[in-house]
Amino acid sequence: MLQVILFFFIVVAGTGGELCVSRAMKSIGEIHDFRPQSLLRFVWRALHLGWMWAGIGLLSLGFFSLVGILSFDEVSFVVPFSALSYLAGAIGARVLLGERITRSRWLGIATVTVGVVLVWWSKR
Repeated sequence: MLQVILFFFIVVAGTGGELCVSRAMKSIGEIHDFRPQSLLRFVWRALHLGWMWAGIGLLSLGFFSLVGILSFDEVSFVVPFSALSYLAGAIGARVLLGERITRSRWLGIATVTVGVVLVWWSKR
């Protein structure tokens, strides 16, 4: 049961964190000036966004779940299985961020997902 919970946090919290950070960064805009003072202002603005902090928290939860599961499970199983975050990321980007996902990208994600299923079956 602990394994299922940790995998859930790796995929859902990790991907949710990436989506939150993406939303925060899109609200700030692109970086055009790479001088140190401008970069510091950019980071300062990012750190004042709730989406950024939500993203950092979720990414931390996903990371520590990964560390936790690697303490008792095989990396050759954990890393491929965590690739389900590609599927979660595409769905989240489409639903939450309104991104357009091309057919070829969906095909690639489906291929990865089939690979994850094969890795999972090998563990049974």
